[in-house]
Amino acid sequence: MSDLKRTDLTVRQEKAILVGVIFPGSSADPRDPLGELASLVRTAGGRMAGQVLQRRHRVDAGTYIGSGKAIEIAHLAMQENADVIVFDNDLSPGQIGALEKIINQEADKKWGEGIKVIDRSELILDIFATRAQTYEAKLQVELAQLEYTYPRLMKMWGHLERIASGAGGGMGIGTRGPGETQLETDRRLVRKRVSVLKAEIVKVQERKSRLVAKRTKDHYTVCIVGYTNAGKSTLFNTLTAAGTYADDKLFATLDTKTRAWSLERGTDVLLSDTVGFVRDLPHGLVASFKATLEEAIHADLLLHVLDVGHPHAEQQFKSVHDVLKEIGVIEKEEILLLNKVDTEEGQHAGPTWRTLHPDSIEISAKTGKGLDRLTNAVAQTVRGQQLEVTLEADVTNGRLLAFIEKNAFVQDRQYVDGRIIIEARLGKQTLAEISQTGQVEIRKVTPAGGT
Repeated sequence: MSDLKRTDLTVRQEKAILVGVIFPGSSADPRDPLGELASLVRTAGGRMAGQVLQRRHRVDAGTYIGSGKAIEIAHLAMQENADVIVFDNDLSPGQIGALEKIINQEADKKWGEGIKVIDRSELILDIFATRAQTYEAKLQVELAQLEYTYPRLMKMWGHLERIASGAGGGMGIGTRGPGETQLETDRRLVRKRVSVLKAEIVKVQERKSRLVAKRTKDHYTVCIVGYTNAGKSTLFNTLTAAGTYADDKLFATLDTKTRAWSLERGTDVLLSDTVGFVRDLPHGLVASFKATLEEAIHADLLLHVLDVGHPHAEQQFKSVHDVLKEIGVIEKEEILLLNKVDTEEGQHAGPTWRTLHPDSIEISAKTGKGLDRLTNAVAQTVRGQQLEVTLEADVTNGRLLAFIEKNAFVQDRQYVDGRIIIEARLGKQTLAEISQTGQVEIRKVTPAGGT
């Protein structure tokens, strides 16, 4: 059998056999256990050639699924001329190696090309690698990939196998040393690179935390969260006209975007779009992307976008909260947005979700339905963070007065001896900017609606 060199982990343009193992209490949707995995494979550019489901009470230590099922998968792969086997479960390096050995031994009976075996985490990492655009996201993806592949180096590179085959078989004198040296060199280089990436990411996270903390101190911040492909970026574009990339694919957005969102005169907030969540997201990926999710951690309000018509909506709703909890977002004020109510599935499922979540808002990020109600709901929430102020300034200071008129909701004006007294409602940042001019006297400041 020819050597299997797993130097390319992508599934782009490859035919894939999907495999799912269902255990008691599994988080997979019982109606379509491999539906999300199929979407992930399509997002990565692969094509589903077949699928295999197995129910087990416990994992087989050697191959995860047992050698008999592995042989069955090998035969299906040969029949469909598949290139890769994709598991919806996370496998150990040893299990991947054992599966590849069994599957390729069977495949060699008819053809000698190696078939890769990858798991769910590896597939997600591959997708993230193709989506990362900013320096920060690229660092985080590379770190997550290296931390995932480090314990798999023996399987990833074929050094020992190549040397062994060149020596006519076993790992004897003259072959064992060079092979082990190469493997250790790989491991040492990976460890060194991981250290460099972690140090750089710490700098990025510290800088990001300072920027986000400053923004949240000066502005009311709203963050859009939700399952991947729920419509977050479409909503973000509709509300801010930002032109953020949005596509009908999983993980279309990896890099956080933040824009100003004008709710009403005198009431502007900062709105952020974030990476989509997914069930069983690799822990290392969540950890490395914590800086990207910093917006959600520090936000004053979360807009949770749910594709209400999706057959797995209930599971997706839970997965989002699981990830939020994992990154430390607990008991944050949240508005649930029931998106895609313009679809037939959304119209059918909407009433049930409204019953379960009476404060939720039905919207269509694509058509704009319900966004006026959303804007009003957010504005009402923000008003609790706003200030009622009484200001006095020179009536001839047109530039200052124009700024106030544009950025505050003016409730009353009085003119006395060349001075203007203004009563207005405005945000704390707007008041700070007015104060910094040194051209206004602040007579009274109270919380909006306060005393």
